[in-house]
Amino acid sequence: MKKIIFLIVIFSCIKTNAQFKKIDTLVQIGKSGYRVYASNKSKEKNTVSIKLIGFDNDARDLDFLVDGKIKYVAIDDFNNDSYPDLLLFVYSGTDFLKVNIVGIASEENKSCVPIYFPDIRDDVKLRIGYNGHDVFDIIEGNLFRKFPIYNADNLNAPPTDSKRTIQYKMIKGEKGSYKFVVVRSYESK
Repeated sequence: MKKIIFLIVIFSCIKTNAQFKKIDTLVQIGKSGYRVYASNKSKEKNTVSIKLIGFDNDARDLDFLVDGKIKYVAIDDFNNDSYPDLLLFVYSGTDFLKVNIVGIASEENKSCVPIYFPDIRDDVKLRIGYNGHDVFDIIEGNLFRKFPIYNADNLNAPPTDSKRTIQYKMIKGEKGSYKFVVVRSYESK
């Protein structure tokens, strides 16, 4: 009996850690892109190192902290300027079910500027029934977020039969930065 419980605990640990292995990947569009590295060892904060590929010699590589663990990265031309932009999908919380997106936009491959992503908890309408479990898709420079809707009065109960989809688009922000804004949202069964 003790052996079985021990094996279940070991298997659970392996399964949980397998979702957040270290990130060491190269993503490119043409000859430009990003080499992303994060150890994902800490539950709360992890250092991300980004080496710029195909950028001007004066462009500097990036190192910064993220709150959580990076599960995956994506590259696309979100602002239609013919230069690659990078998104890091950072999962956090006790169960790592909630996500925040950290983004970097190329400025003509001469430098990088931040891309801000809105926190869903700040949107009075969209946060109703939100409890994580996000799935993301990128289609033609648009970012789509889909998640199950939970009963707002009891987020610990199983999800309802409905899902919410939110479409985001990147626009110019303040002080040379960029930001994602909600284009539309809808619910489906």
